Amino acid sequence: MSKSALVLGYTGQDGQFLTKLLLDKGYKVFGSSRNFTTDVARKNNSWNNDIHKVTIIPSDFRSVLIGMNKTKPDEIYNLSGQSSVGYSFEDPNETLTSISGATQNILEALRITGSCAKFYNAGSSEMFGETSPRGADELSRINPKSPYGVAKAASFFQTKIYREAYSINCCTGILFNHESEFRSKNFVTYKIIDTALRISKGEKLKLQMGRTDIQRDWGYAGDYVLAMWKMLQNTETKDYVIASGKAVKLTDFIAEVFSQLNLNFMNYMETDKDLFRPHDIMFSKGNPIKANKELKWKASHNLSDLVDKLLKGFQEI
Repeated sequence: MSKSALVLGYTGQDGQFLTKLLLDKGYKVFGSSRNFTTDVARKNNSWNNDIHKVTIIPSDFRSVLIGMNKTKPDEIYNLSGQSSVGYSFEDPNETLTSISGATQNILEALRITGSCAKFYNAGSSEMFGETSPRGADELSRINPKSPYGVAKAASFFQTKIYREAYSINCCTGILFNHESEFRSKNFVTYKIIDTALRISKGEKLKLQMGRTDIQRDWGYAGDYVLAMWKMLQNTETKDYVIASGKAVKLTDFIAEVFSQLNLNFMNYMETDKDLFRPHDIMFSKGNPIKANKELKWKASHNLSDLVDKLLKGFQEI
């Protein structure tokens, strides 16, 4: 018999790639989302018709318990929750509730029901804050610099505690920045790609940016969801850093986007200090050696490949 999976937050960027991956592998996929209307409208992918939609509110324990009893999944992937670092400064309560609160509800539901389902918790590089030039691994110091990072750090420790104290089959994928054509509008990569494409078509626009000297470890979301799935296929569930292992300046990302459109970004970019975050991370890089060795997983897109896929993907949607 085929496996079944419950994907919370299936209409988001990662959820779209993951559900297709699971369906291609023969899974029966259940999907829930906080934003059915706004998200699916932009991601009208054919495979969404093959997903069994369920209503589950991750921040509501009763809703989680009912949803799990109804679907009885073999695997649970929690990709839900407020996903913007910038917005987390504006609404930290909603950020903590939708991330840490939701993780707690799922873990407790697994404990109470005695379910054997394996649980994937979506972690984030934001929980590390600044990283060393070597890059953060699974044992690196946790020092978040945003409410979003705090929420992800809490969910990481919650998952670890339930695995060790109650033998729950749960793990956290600590994903560094990963982008795709399904990125939401509140992310800087969407803004850069969208603005550059509109300029290339003749619109008189300027790209308004905050800090561009920050460095991030970027990859392609399609690669990263494969790592999520691989983590739950392990006999022993473990936490893994999922990253490319290379840090790139945001300026270089912008330059690559405009260059592939035969434009010089210096002619179109302006700095807006109102876009600076209250507390920003200047350098963030992951060290994915554990995932490389144990999961046989490696990011397959460099910066040029990533930008090429983003530009083509945005024009196709």
